[in-house]
Amino acid sequence: MKLALAAVAALLLLAAPASASHSWNNYHWARTANPFTLKVGNNVTSTWTTQFNTAVSDWNASSVMNLTAVAGTSNKRCAAVAGTVQVCNGTYGNNGWLGLATISLSGGHISQGTSKMNDTYFNTATYNNPNEKLHVMCQEVGHDFGLGHTSEDGSSQNTCMDYFSNTGANATSTVSTRPNQHDYDQLATSYGHADASTTIASSASSAKGPTLAEREDSRPYRTDRHDSKRFTVIEERFADDSMRVTHYTWATR
Repeated sequence: MKLALAAVAALLLLAAPASASHSWNNYHWARTANPFTLKVGNNVTSTWTTQFNTAVSDWNASSVMNLTAVAGTSNKRCAAVAGTVQVCNGTYGNNGWLGLATISLSGGHISQGTSKMNDTYFNTATYNNPNEKLHVMCQEVGHDFGLGHTSEDGSSQNTCMDYFSNTGANATSTVSTRPNQHDYDQLATSYGHADASTTIASSASSAKGPTLAEREDSRPYRTDRHDSKRFTVIEERFADDSMRVTHYTWATR
């Protein structure tokens, strides 16, 4: 994410090289076998269609998951749908974040995810270029699978999961806009075991109703905040033992 804060909420199958080390607290979707099929809701407007399609196609190259793009449900509001990832864009305001990803956890597993792109910033000359948009889109969706950052010092590891900024003098650069092998290795490690049950919706009709954590009027009984110079993580715990995690990445790189 970038100058405006980029949030994440949220975060892979067979043994991977030891160098793969950017799991986010080992958060992952529960599933009984690999590869698993995960639905990604398309709530974006036409100005984001190319970035959405590219990100879904790139992450689909992972050996552990099959991503299926489906019609979204809410566009800007980006309401979460159990068992799916919903991707949205909208003018969310001058609130500091450029992109934001959120995951809900049930039984320690990701149960739903959302990724938001903030057009309040992307409508400005600083951010309105296809490379910066793809970097942020790819990263936010990656967080919803349980991936963390590969670095946070602004350098490029040529993956969308780093903190490189495709703005200014780098606006025409395509580095750091797509996943690399390191990302696929981490997914293979994180999803290298089978679970006894699944948190993935088999169809739109099978998506479960909202848990307490998923209702907008619910209040957590405990909130933990973890700040660093570059990002903030907020963990909310609810009475039904579910949890919501949002990772805000402050965006001036």
